[in-house]
Amino acid sequence: MSAVSVPGLVATARRPSRRRPAIVASISVAVLLGIGAGTQVPVVRDVLGLGTGGSAAASAAAPEEIREVEAMTVDDKSQIIVEGLEAEERNAAIAVSGLPVERASGFVLAGDSGNTYATALKCLAQAVYYEAALEPVDGRRAVAQVVLNRVRSPLYPASVCGVVYEGSHRTTGCQFSFTCDGSLLRAPTQGPWREAQDIARQALAGHVQASVGTATNYHADYVLPKWAFRLAKIDKIGRHIFYRLHGKWGQRAAFTGAYNGVERIPALDRDTLRARMLASGQRADDPAPLPGLTVPPAVTDRHAANDVGGRLDVTREWRLSIPDPVSASSKYKAAIAGDTPPAPEAEQASAPPRTALAR
Repeated sequence: MSAVSVPGLVATARRPSRRRPAIVASISVAVLLGIGAGTQVPVVRDVLGLGTGGSAAASAAAPEEIREVEAMTVDDKSQIIVEGLEAEERNAAIAVSGLPVERASGFVLAGDSGNTYATALKCLAQAVYYEAALEPVDGRRAVAQVVLNRVRSPLYPASVCGVVYEGSHRTTGCQFSFTCDGSLLRAPTQGPWREAQDIARQALAGHVQASVGTATNYHADYVLPKWAFRLAKIDKIGRHIFYRLHGKWGQRAAFTGAYNGVERIPALDRDTLRARMLASGQRADDPAPLPGLTVPPAVTDRHAANDVGGRLDVTREWRLSIPDPVSASSKYKAAIAGDTPPAPEAEQASAPPRTALAR
């Protein structure tokens, strides 16, 4: 799909800034005016579409609204209602919203913008790989779309890496779990990593995953977070369920925030990441399982890189074929019955005589 060229939406590097204008003085004046008029200032309720509405494009996100969306994470276990099969069943019972799915605008970051582009590409590819390496292509593209939708929303950081690594400094509660659960201690597998880079590169060139529209949230279907009931369910792709915000912040008109052009990957506390891996029963030095394999590779394996060594690689869509016993040979049927069929007389009669070798 070709890039969408919209004036003012081509990302270019700008001076460092974080688009979360608190504008304390303005907010204070607004609150005073609201009190003086005897009215309630709709702040927290607007982020979920419960307020009075209005144009999101003409208003800035308030700190309360930002904190509201920051709390919507699955890494914080206090947000999880249930997991496993019950979560799958209850997630399936949540109806898809009747709200329109508006196509997001294409995000274009010039490939000649040097280190800014390379860093943004790495952050976006990491999100695609660590969040959705085993998902279908559309599911991986949808994860990239969520990241870029957040970059455009005033409720989130204004850079790709800022969005991906938001909350990574916390012990728990990061926006993308892989940034704080220890996954980054393991190097990605080359094949799926190249695919993730390709998807990220296309997304930064303007590709839009229209099926998820203005989605800013998703979670796997085997967990049920509290906030799933507070957002508008858009679609389920693979194992991920995608949501948009209600009200003005979920409308396309709200996604006009300026990209700040500052891409940085924060320094990670490897000791903290390793501690989280150990707490979850994993070892940081364990080899990472190849996507699609049922077991991780053994260090004693000696075979070509493209040889899975007899392991089942479900990514190749290979299925074990077992013969139907009903259509098996008569010898097979006899073996099951415990009988040994006699040798056919014709075979005995046609056996060639032995010939003595001359000495």
